[in-house]
Amino acid sequence: MLTKRQESILKLIVEHYIKLAKPISSNLICKKLKCSSATVRNEMAFLESINLLEKTHTSSGRIPSEEGYRYYVDHLMELKKMNAEDMLKLQMIFRNQQLPLADCITRSLQIISDMTSYATMVLGSNSHENLLKQIEAVPINDNSIIVIVITDRGHVEHKEMKLEDISLDDIKKTVGLINNLIAGTPIDEVSAKLEYEVKPIIARYVVQHEQLYNAFYNVFSDFSTKNSDINIVGRTKFLEQPEFSNVEKIKNIFNKLDDKEVLREIKEEDDNNISIFIGSENNIDEDVTVIKTKFTTGKEEGTLAIVGPKRMDYERVVSLLEFVKDNIEKDY
Repeated sequence: MLTKRQESILKLIVEHYIKLAKPISSNLICKKLKCSSATVRNEMAFLESINLLEKTHTSSGRIPSEEGYRYYVDHLMELKKMNAEDMLKLQMIFRNQQLPLADCITRSLQIISDMTSYATMVLGSNSHENLLKQIEAVPINDNSIIVIVITDRGHVEHKEMKLEDISLDDIKKTVGLINNLIAGTPIDEVSAKLEYEVKPIIARYVVQHEQLYNAFYNVFSDFSTKNSDINIVGRTKFLEQPEFSNVEKIKNIFNKLDDKEVLREIKEEDDNNISIFIGSENNIDEDVTVIKTKFTTGKEEGTLAIVGPKRMDYERVVSLLEFVKDNIEKDY
């Protein structure tokens, strides 16, 4: 373990580097701790010797190493109370009783992404574990119908479709065939089943089969996308961080964020607490931190995650994640 003074120096370096994104000099530490420059330099040299600090090529100052961030998170971090502005923005979402859970999560993650300049994501099992129960079609006028999609978990989506010269009889036949052939199918598999199994059968029984097939295919594609088990908000926020100015680095991170198999590994653990994966501890990039937590409601469960630089405001992010998790589990 470190001495109190060594811990104070490490804590100051981490917290100032988070804010400034520049190596921290001994002069700054001297002013904060009112110690001699020789004492501070000796302590910083010791912290560097045990791999908690690193020296950069461009400055005599120090930055936290991966081990330094880990020591900070495990021993020195103090959770902040959320400031009133952050809390008010998020509370407005959770107080809207009309919002379904998926929309509530997406909006809260958008707010957190805007507030922190980090990417946020929700990982769940919605689209594969939600099964199609049935669809309904309600005529509005001669050229429009409302298509209603209902899952076995009671989730309902509707979309208006424009149709040209389609008979009600053909609409009813199409709805009946879809319900008979693909009810019970996971939502994320419906579009493929429509293409390869339902389309040839619709063509045999429905006159305007091409127009109807295309319309229903679009409805299910939209529904599946909206209820995908992975939703990322703010990936371009990485471009705002000075440590990600390298084009190849950004391309690699974006490729990882597009890889669903990589992202699904984030939710593999069953731990309901906040988990923090720094640098090499995560599977995205050695210069990235992933902070995540699991949420569970009566109907659904999933994982909330925030992804940003290792130079992340850990205290604030943990407080924000805990607030969102607590409100999801309380209100839904």
